[in-house]
Amino acid sequence: MKQIIHYPKLDTILMVEEAIQHMDYPTKTQLWKALPKKMMYQTFCLIVDYLEQSGKIMIDKDRSIIWTWNPKMIKKIQRKMWEKKDSKSNKILKKDEFLPVEKL
Repeated sequence: MKQIIHYPKLDTILMVEEAIQHMDYPTKTQLWKALPKKMMYQTFCLIVDYLEQSGKIMIDKDRSIIWTWNPKMIKKIQRKMWEKKDSKSNKILKKDEFLPVEKL
């Protein structure tokens, strides 16, 4: 396991996120060189790993970074997950209207 020398601050993470969103599928090196403020490469790699693990980016087979985070779509999916249709009335039920499993 690598020893982490420096943890990034929130403003640094946000700077990297913004740069990714405004670039057309950069590689890690292209992105690192294009940042408005310089940082240690180890810190930069830590941020990229964090963004990938949190689902905000994907790195494809060509090593290009793709911004995948879409909060509006996630909210739609979450809403759909918490809605069910009643089989008899075809009415959409909200989470608090679900029948407990033991009553089914």
